[in-house]
Amino acid sequence: MSDKNNAKVNRLNRIAGQVRGVAQMVEDDRYCIDILHQIQAVKSALAKVETQVLKDHAACCVAEAIASGDEGEQREKFQELVDLLERTRK
Repeated sequence: MSDKNNAKVNRLNRIAGQVRGVAQMVEDDRYCIDILHQIQAVKSALAKVETQVLKDHAACCVAEAIASGDEGEQREKFQELVDLLERTRK
């Protein structure tokens, strides 16, 4: 596994720990605002991982499709990104 992937996996493991912590907070009937702050932290951490994966996709998969000169592959990679953006708007 590459160092970049290792970093993403490590970050995701920390996020999983954060989520378990939030579940424990709910079980312990902790103050709602404290729980909401932790949920926001989890969402922010996930957004950072998402951004890195998207950058990697553009730098690797999309760049390879462009370099290949294969119009079908280029359209496919572009459509994947459009579909992803459409799903996030819903």
